[in-house]
Amino acid sequence: MSRTVIFEPLLPLPLLWVLGGIAFALVLLAVWRSLRGWPFRALAAVALMAALLNPVLQEEERKPLTDIVILVVDESASQKLGDRPAQTAEAVARLTAAVGALENTELRIVRFGDGPDDAGSLAMTALAEAIAAEPRARIAGAILISDGRVHDLEATPGLPAPLHVLLTGRETDWDRRLIISDAPAFAILGEEFMLRLRIDDQGAVPAGLGDQVELTIAVDAEEPVSFTVPTNTDLELPVTLPHAGQNVLQFSVAGIEGELTDRNNAAVVQINGVRDRLRVLLVSGQPHTGERVWRNLLKSDPSVDLVHFTILRPPEKQDGVPVEELSLIAFPTRELFVEKIDEFDLIIFDRYRMQGILPMEYIDNVVNYVRGGGTVLVAAGPEFGQVDSLWRSPLSAILPVEPTARVIEGGFRPALTDLGRRHPVTEGLEALAPEGGWGRWFRLVEVRPIRGQIAMSGPGDRPLLVLDRVDQGRVAVLASDQAWLWGRGYEGGGPQLELLRRLAHWMLKEPELEEEALSATAKGDVLTITRRTLKPEPPGEVKITAPDGSVVTLPMEQQTPGRWQAEWQAPGLGLYRLEQGDLVRVIAVGPAAPREFVETLADGTALEPAVAAGLGGILRLEDGVPSLREVREGRPAAGRGWIGLTPREAWLTEDLRVSPLVPGWLLLILAAGLAVAGWLAEGRRRRA
Repeated sequence: MSRTVIFEPLLPLPLLWVLGGIAFALVLLAVWRSLRGWPFRALAAVALMAALLNPVLQEEERKPLTDIVILVVDESASQKLGDRPAQTAEAVARLTAAVGALENTELRIVRFGDGPDDAGSLAMTALAEAIAAEPRARIAGAILISDGRVHDLEATPGLPAPLHVLLTGRETDWDRRLIISDAPAFAILGEEFMLRLRIDDQGAVPAGLGDQVELTIAVDAEEPVSFTVPTNTDLELPVTLPHAGQNVLQFSVAGIEGELTDRNNAAVVQINGVRDRLRVLLVSGQPHTGERVWRNLLKSDPSVDLVHFTILRPPEKQDGVPVEELSLIAFPTRELFVEKIDEFDLIIFDRYRMQGILPMEYIDNVVNYVRGGGTVLVAAGPEFGQVDSLWRSPLSAILPVEPTARVIEGGFRPALTDLGRRHPVTEGLEALAPEGGWGRWFRLVEVRPIRGQIAMSGPGDRPLLVLDRVDQGRVAVLASDQAWLWGRGYEGGGPQLELLRRLAHWMLKEPELEEEALSATAKGDVLTITRRTLKPEPPGEVKITAPDGSVVTLPMEQQTPGRWQAEWQAPGLGLYRLEQGDLVRVIAVGPAAPREFVETLADGTALEPAVAAGLGGILRLEDGVPSLREVREGRPAAGRGWIGLTPREAWLTEDLRVSPLVPGWLLLILAAGLAVAGWLAEGRRRRA
């Protein structure tokens, strides 16, 4: 039961202040005039003001509420190392018993694991949510059982009571970790860049461990190589990416008996390989309508460096004009086809014929360029079937078609073959057609396929676009010089730019345009595995090897012609190896070493500001589970072997009664009597 005197004024407070001021002034006037009744008048004014203030007695029946202690238990991945689970279980059990032995006190236990998307240990978020779920006036303290590696300190809540941290782990713990300190998201093919890493030995490192370690490096699914490097030293590793697209670089050191974990002994870096610029050599055999379209198409792409030569005056042309009076640029054949041919990524022969400009040995250089990994695109016109055709040169050794010398004239719409609908160069091009279909072409050079893949066809299903691999290089033949009609938008045009872009990227061996390819993307922990193939039969199951060595096989479903897909939820973070036939791919789901394993040694330094704000303490569980004491608010709440809780003494009001402290009529009678007494005292003086 609680009793309190409160006031419920009968008049507004501003008016009461005015009346009080008037009464005080009248009393001062009576004193100044030396009236004998001023004390009675003053008391009468006080009694009258008390009546107007209306004092009442408020009686509350209160029900005491229990104090609440919040116990936050860290069950993240780093808390499963060593004997930390046993330490945590023992601490929870003993604290539960200790709080249960306290009078008027309850325990709330909150457990949390790893945060989503490798967010780490979100202890402060868990604590804030637990505090929000309870009345702040009842919280007597909070206890966090953790290794101190908290990754959401910015979410630390304002605490109404002390916060204590009980550290798991041991002073003798030690760990070795590999850290990639600086790695780019992308790099230019063929250019060396520096990747920075460090191998740290932390904690109570055993004597005689040595300061050298074997570092193993693997790129994608290739065989790993090893190097001996020093520990506890910043290392710079020169790297040159082997191919375009995603490159997965794996770094690892062997685990050592006694270290906390080997999960942080490896790291994975995914770097996208890009080309600086695409160097294209365009050689036009003669001026024609489509020549400028080729040039404009290539010049419109800022990533293309174009060298374009048009043969305007072949040797057989005799027009009587002296050579010294011509303003034409001499064709630097030796420089282009001998000295710098390997610097080009793509060579295009646009309606070129053998006119004595390029000697046969230069064409031999082009053949060797292709066999060594170069690429050639032949855009054929009517001259391709004539006596001075490129086919009559050494280039025929790598061309996938043979001309028949027949030229088909008349309008036709290019079409994709069954293989072309599956081939990455032409797959989906039909979806880019304008309403009514692609525009027509009007000339086709008839060729007989010798080898290669026919992706597009013309009238009578004759080959139009033929693709082929030659040793390390690639060759494409477009058996028409009418592609410029698409570029001009004739009858709606067609995807000339997209076709040329894909052709160039396929010829440059971009991974996303390989005919037989296994790829994967990770969104969160969900893997989307894609298999591209030109074979009509299903590719079979894909084999997945998890970081722990377990193997899963998944069937794949056909999405579009030539494209098969499967989705799978990875059971954990790390590096997964995908295999299907002779195709191998590695993909990282999150980092190889999750955030929880970046720092594994128990350390409460980061939590000191949050603990100090409530005068709490940070104690190690290896020294024993501390006892509980009650401390007053504002006093130190931790000491050697003990932690303190602040009693809150909260209550719940169950009943409330209000009654007048003094009846108003009694105060009015008292005020009237005092006023009469003052009057009588002053009247007696006058008679005297």
